[in-house]
Amino acid sequence: MVMEASASICNNSRGLPFIFSSSPPTTQNSSTFSPMLVKSMATPKPLPSVSRTVGSRKNATVFPLGEQPRSSPVTATPPIKLLTRMEQLKLLSKAEKAGLLSAAENFGFSLSAIERLGLLSKAEELGVLSAATDPGTPGTLLTLSLGLLLLGPLFVYLVPEDNIGEVGLQLVVALICVLGGSAGFAASNFVSNLQKLK
Repeated sequence: MVMEASASICNNSRGLPFIFSSSPPTTQNSSTFSPMLVKSMATPKPLPSVSRTVGSRKNATVFPLGEQPRSSPVTATPPIKLLTRMEQLKLLSKAEKAGLLSAAENFGFSLSAIERLGLLSKAEELGVLSAATDPGTPGTLLTLSLGLLLLGPLFVYLVPEDNIGEVGLQLVVALICVLGGSAGFAASNFVSNLQKLK
């Protein structure tokens, strides 16, 4: 059986010819040997293993497409205990010394009224108690307060002062924005202090 090899002569940019062969010769005899014969020296690379392409860290976990990674117990923060933290900060003692508890009782806002109205269960349904333990709550409250503090002067600047109604509207909106922004800033600071671990 005779194999035929097709060869072509190519010229490079310097004008020196070399032979390109589609099938390499099996033996180097003088009739087919050429010093300008180009042979492929590259060998095919093996495919990388899956364990090396997933990640560089050992014990890396791969999640299916669309599934979010679960937080590991090593990196998770411990739960925030509000009552323990309130005890550490001595908030009830400070409220008693400030006279806030007696003032609330004079307005008819006692512990029995809170229980009768079901305010704690309503707060739990609305997510107020879980928001107090959420680490993102102080940042959200701070952003809201800064937005309100910027909205007041912006509203005063943008609304014209053509009549007394518009001036009154400017005053009301600016007052609400300043009070709401200040309350949001104080609430952000308060929730942040409640969430600090000691």
